[in-house]
Amino acid sequence: MSARMPPAEVAAWQARMPRAFGPTPQGRALRWLGGLAFLAWLIGTLWWFDVSPRRMWNGLEGLLVITRLMIPPSPGEQWVEILQGLAESLAMAFLGTFIAALIAVPLGFLGANNVVTNTLFRFSLRRVFDGFRGVDQLIWALAYVRAVGLGPLAGVLAIATADIAVLAKLYAEAIENAEKKQAEGIAAAGGSPTLIMRFGLLPQVAPVMLGHALYFFESNTRSATILGVVGAGGIGLQIAERIRVRHWDEVAFIIILMVLMVAAIDWLSGRLRRRLIGAR
Repeated sequence: MSARMPPAEVAAWQARMPRAFGPTPQGRALRWLGGLAFLAWLIGTLWWFDVSPRRMWNGLEGLLVITRLMIPPSPGEQWVEILQGLAESLAMAFLGTFIAALIAVPLGFLGANNVVTNTLFRFSLRRVFDGFRGVDQLIWALAYVRAVGLGPLAGVLAIATADIAVLAKLYAEAIENAEKKQAEGIAAAGGSPTLIMRFGLLPQVAPVMLGHALYFFESNTRSATILGVVGAGGIGLQIAERIRVRHWDEVAFIIILMVLMVAAIDWLSGRLRRRLIGAR
């Protein structure tokens, strides 16, 4: 049978550690203020975007009409062009990811603190990575469409530019976490910095780098299908054209093919990454 603590002792402990007995009045007030601020922000954004039940209902009705027009899916008369568009999107994703992964390798070494000891240089390079990471692929695609014209080249450049900084940052973190003993052994034997990177670090991080590149290829397969909407080639351009003329049955057919293609790439990429990294 357990003895109960006297009320005076409980009051003493409560005065000494008030947070152990629940939120303080100040904490409760802050929680209420936080909740009210969140509620005000939620209502304000709904009012700002003119979100109303009537608009939502009308949108739902329009969506149901589109869904009805999508059934049954049909390839139309230009199914060869649809297949070519899918192949183009896949090629855009592959080429953009390959270019990004290739350029990111030396940048990753330059951004790792166990390779480059100059803090100012490394800090500046990392901030450049952060700056590039803040720009989405669609923004790069719009810029490249203006620079090199409509077509898959703009899509390839958009994918590569958007992924270089992200991959370089991930590669730099992988290099920093590499085992030091191999690099120290080569350095003790009189190896140059290049030999240390080639034989001490690269063999350790190469599977991780390949794994990241495969994951980005998988993700870019989905992204490449959207870039065509802004004129950067691929199947997205054909979707935009068919939506413009309201051929919803052909849009549904393209979406089904896209889902099957992305699922196949996901499956294949996942198996390759597990084989390279050894994840279960």
